Amino acid sequence: MTPTRHWLVPGQEEFMSPIVLAVWVMGLVCAAGVVSVETGLSASIFEMVAGIFGGNYLGLVSAPWLDFMAGFGGVVITFLAGTEVEPAILRKKMKESVSIGLSSFLLPWLAVTAVCYYFMGWTRNASLIAGCALSSTSLAIVYAVLVETGLVASGFGKILMAATFVTNMGTVAALSLSFSGFDWKTGVFLAVSLGIVLAAPRILPPIFLRYGSRVIEPEIKLLFMILFGIMALGQWGGGHAVLPVFLLGLSMSGLFKRHKELKGKIRVVSFAMIAPFFFLKGGMSIGLGEVFTGWRIFLVLFAVKIIAKFIGVWPLARRYIRPNAAYTTLLMSTGQTFGIISAFYGLQEGYITGMQFSVLVAVVVASDIIPTLIAQKWFAPGNIRRGLRDEMSARDEDSA
Repeated sequence: MTPTRHWLVPGQEEFMSPIVLAVWVMGLVCAAGVVSVETGLSASIFEMVAGIFGGNYLGLVSAPWLDFMAGFGGVVITFLAGTEVEPAILRKKMKESVSIGLSSFLLPWLAVTAVCYYFMGWTRNASLIAGCALSSTSLAIVYAVLVETGLVASGFGKILMAATFVTNMGTVAALSLSFSGFDWKTGVFLAVSLGIVLAAPRILPPIFLRYGSRVIEPEIKLLFMILFGIMALGQWGGGHAVLPVFLLGLSMSGLFKRHKELKGKIRVVSFAMIAPFFFLKGGMSIGLGEVFTGWRIFLVLFAVKIIAKFIGVWPLARRYIRPNAAYTTLLMSTGQTFGIISAFYGLQEGYITGMQFSVLVAVVVASDIIPTLIAQKWFAPGNIRRGLRDEMSARDEDSA
C-alpha cells in the first residue's frame, strides 16, 4: 500500500513553514528519544524510523535549514568519533583495523556492482554508484551506538571506529576514481584541510587554556567555526568534509584526553540538538512509494550487501576480536553517511533514476536499522546486556 502524504494537514504551504516544520521535527526527535530510553536501544535507530514516518505519512518535506543542520550533524559526529581513536592504539592495532576495514569495503563494492550490472541490467555508472552506496559503513551510527553503550573508550570500540574509517576511505576512493571528480579546487581543499589537521593540535591548546572554562564557551564556538570552514572548503572544492574532519578529530584526540570536560560539553550539545537532524533527515529521504515499486530490487540489494559484509568482516572479526565478532560484523553492515552521499551524487549527475535512488537509500537506512537492532538486542557484549537489565529493573522498582 502506497503511503499517503500530507495526512494531517489541510494546507501544505502553512504546514511546511519553517517554524511548523521545526515543531514536527523536534516532536519526532523527542518521541524517538522516549522510545530509545524505554527500549534501551540506540536513539539513532528510532530517529531514522521517525524520519521515514514523518516524510511518508505526515507529509514533512525538508527545508534548507534542515538540510544544513543534517549535514553539520554528520560532520560533528564524525569529528567526535575521530577524537575517540587514540593514535597509539591505532598504530598498535593497525593490522586489525585495516584488514577488517578493507574487507568491509571491497567485498560489498564488488558484489553489489556486479549484481546490478550483470543481473539487473543497470548501466555501468548506475552499478558503480550502487556499489559505492552499499559498501560504506556509517561512522555516525557506529559512534552513536558505542557512546550510548559505553564501549566508545574500550580498545574494541577504538578498533571498530578505525576499521569504519578505513571502509569509508575505500568508498570515497572508489567514488572519486570511478567518476574522476578531482580538479585543482579539490587539491586546494585537501591541502588546506591537511594544513588545518596538522596545525590544530599546536595552535588550539594555548587558546583553550586562555579562553576555556567560561559560561560563553568560546572554545566550542571556535571548534564549530573550524568545522564550518572545512565544510565550506569542501563545498567549494567538490569534496566532502567528513574524512578531513575525522582526521582533525584524530589529531586532537590527545588534546581532548586532557580536556575531558570540553569533549563532554560538545558531546551533549551534539547528541541533544545537532545529531538527531542527521538521522531524521536520512529517514525522510526515503520515498516508500518508490521503494514498494522496486521492492524486489530492494530485497536483492539488501541481501547482497549484508551477505557480502558478513563474508568480508566475520572471519577477520573472529580472528582479531573473537568475543565481539557478531556485534562487530552487524555494526560494520551499517552505511548511512557515505551511502546516502554516493546515492545523492548519482542522482544529481543523472547516473541513477529516482526509483533507483529511493531503493538505494532505503537499503542504506534498512541496513542501519535492522543490523543495529539485532546487534544490541542479541549480540551486545555481556556487560551491556547486564547493565540494561539492571537499569530496567531499577526503573520498575522505582515506579512500584
